[in-house]
Amino acid sequence: MKTPSPDFKREVRRVRRLSAWIVQAGRVDQECQVMDVSKSGAKIMVAIPSEVPDKFELSYSQGDGKLRTCAVIWRRARVIGVQFLE
Repeated sequence: MKTPSPDFKREVRRVRRLSAWIVQAGRVDQECQVMDVSKSGAKIMVAIPSEVPDKFELSYSQGDGKLRTCAVIWRRARVIGVQFLE
């Protein structure tokens, strides 16, 4: 893992704790909880982490056409860190 430079400034993360859905083509949407979010990513909690692929789309409202493309950057038990790719 990369060590942050002395000038490294962490983005502001806002605690949210709201429901969202992991969307994958051809599969049923999986509900998750967004624990916190920043401009470039989020921390989410899922019921079955093994069912979350390395890349997926996240929707804050089920059936809503507004999706955020995410890439998993770390996993710890049921909590997953994602980076927004757009």
